[in-house]
Amino acid sequence: MKALITGASSGIGKDIAKYLASLGYDLIIVGRRKENLLNLKKELKVKVKVMPLDLSEFDNVEELYNEVKNDDIDILINNAGFGLFGEFSKTDIETEMKMINVNIKQVHYLTKMFLRDFIKKDSGYILNVASSAGFMAGPKLSTYYATKNYILKLTEAIYEELRRNKSNVHISALCPGPVNTEFNKVAHGEFHTKSASSEYVAKYSIDKMFKNKLIIIPTLRMKLAIFATRFVPIKTLLKITYNIQDRKTK
Repeated sequence: MKALITGASSGIGKDIAKYLASLGYDLIIVGRRKENLLNLKKELKVKVKVMPLDLSEFDNVEELYNEVKNDDIDILINNAGFGLFGEFSKTDIETEMKMINVNIKQVHYLTKMFLRDFIKKDSGYILNVASSAGFMAGPKLSTYYATKNYILKLTEAIYEELRRNKSNVHISALCPGPVNTEFNKVAHGEFHTKSASSEYVAKYSIDKMFKNKLIIIPTLRMKLAIFATRFVPIKTLLKITYNIQDRKTK
């Protein structure tokens, strides 16, 4: 049994790697920081292949797939991604283009390519790490929210196609709220709300993935918050979302 995990050098991806290793899965771990990946490999008692790649460069995404496509992978975890705080008119366009490449383009590509492989053997799991941000628009974090909307809706559509075809391939979207990871540091902001632990989110998401759950929301607080958005007018929701992006510029 083997799993491929992107964004495995820290946070949720790292903890998913640890949990899958505890279940006996060999791993292919991908991330920008080679040293972090090598340190993670030392911690694990399974076979681990390290692939230090920057997935904002599409050539690296194609290289990744071509390198591992014959490795008989059973699970794909599309976890790599990042955000950027700030008003849309003021945020850096180059950073946003890299974000779109990482959060959307590489997820789209790897999902499609591995989905085709999984369908051929009629087995496999794909977990796309979206966000609670995928259910709404996000003033002051606009591009990030938009990318997670894309991933959530893409995953939902694929899920229905697989269901209609009675496939044994399963796809899920992980939609956590704030998680205690390096997200804030990378995004140049800081959430002033309670964050779930990365370890808890990792274990919860994998357990639910194996139960073929479509949308995985790890905390009751976030489940209630997302449910409540169904009853709030869009302009009111935008005002609320703007206000809860209580950020501190680094």
